[in-house]
Amino acid sequence: MKINDAFWGVLLMALGAAVLLAVRGYPNIPGQPVGPALFPGLIALGLCAGGALLVWQGWRDRAHGPWLAWENWVRSPKHARALAVLLGSVVFYILVSDALGFLITAVLMLMALFRSLQVAWGRSAFWAVVATLVVHFAFYKLLRVPLPWGILTPMAW
Repeated sequence: MKINDAFWGVLLMALGAAVLLAVRGYPNIPGQPVGPALFPGLIALGLCAGGALLVWQGWRDRAHGPWLAWENWVRSPKHARALAVLLGSVVFYILVSDALGFLITAVLMLMALFRSLQVAWGRSAFWAVVATLVVHFAFYKLLRVPLPWGILTPMAW
């Protein structure tokens, strides 16, 4: 779906304004020229500036096409099925990841996603396992994000 840039620009400006309002109340650090609001405030200003540019560009280009247009892939059963599997896999993760654990849930999700894109069974299984282990290592070991172990809790490392 193609949505006019002005729409996204307004959303970015609203997000930037919300962040600016939120950081306004952050306390200053005594004796420091900068406080905890500095970096979020700078990012919010960047969001507002980028949003304003998108609004300007969207307004300028409004005569070149509709504000909302469907892309060709929407009519493709293969791509619509892959989108449905993607959205379903997110719901699946939310519902079963605590019980099954990240490793099993992620492998099942990736297998379903690969198969919805017609990747061969062997390749789907191989890359689902490899990608799951890489993501698990990055988040669990390096970033120390507590991923659920589920039924694999006795084997947790």
